[in-house]
Amino acid sequence: MKNTALLIIDMQNDFVGPGAPLRVAGADGIIEPISTILTRFRERNLPVIHLLRVHRTDGADVEHFRRDLFAKTPFAVAGTRGAEVIDPLAPLPGEYILSKTRMSGFFGTDLDLLLRSLGIGRIVVLGIQTPNCIRTTVFDAMAFGYETYLVSDATAAATGEIHEANIRDMAAIGVRILATGECSAMI
Repeated sequence: MKNTALLIIDMQNDFVGPGAPLRVAGADGIIEPISTILTRFRERNLPVIHLLRVHRTDGADVEHFRRDLFAKTPFAVAGTRGAEVIDPLAPLPGEYILSKTRMSGFFGTDLDLLLRSLGIGRIVVLGIQTPNCIRTTVFDAMAFGYETYLVSDATAAATGEIHEANIRDMAAIGVRILATGECSAMI
């Protein structure tokens, strides 16, 4: 497992928990499974990468189709509590934090460079939201040649139906789908 890294996507205060302005309905239910896997990676001293959506205060870097939403409800603004990782999953010293402005963790970031510099060939992906940031990151990971694992009960979407449809789609392109227990045993 030495060449394996954990990617935790968008588990931020603006998206998770009661009162979050852009709360993803299924996010609260995956905190415990993510915590379980995160603990296993930490115990083994394997790389942990927190991928966070972070935007400029004026929203200039928000996708064009979300600008109206951002104008009404600014989200994941740099330097705010909303852009930070939720407390139960807070990064520890030595863990990587990468900011992104688009859905894929690879788009406009140095994620691929970081993974290759660390000698990573396999990634385990957790977080929200399955049809958007999870899916685009996973598809890009496959295109870049990473052996990609997705933990189905440590990822979530607005509804179970949306989540399951996207899980099936990712499995169809060769993503290995695991449950938390299977992932913990693999690590």
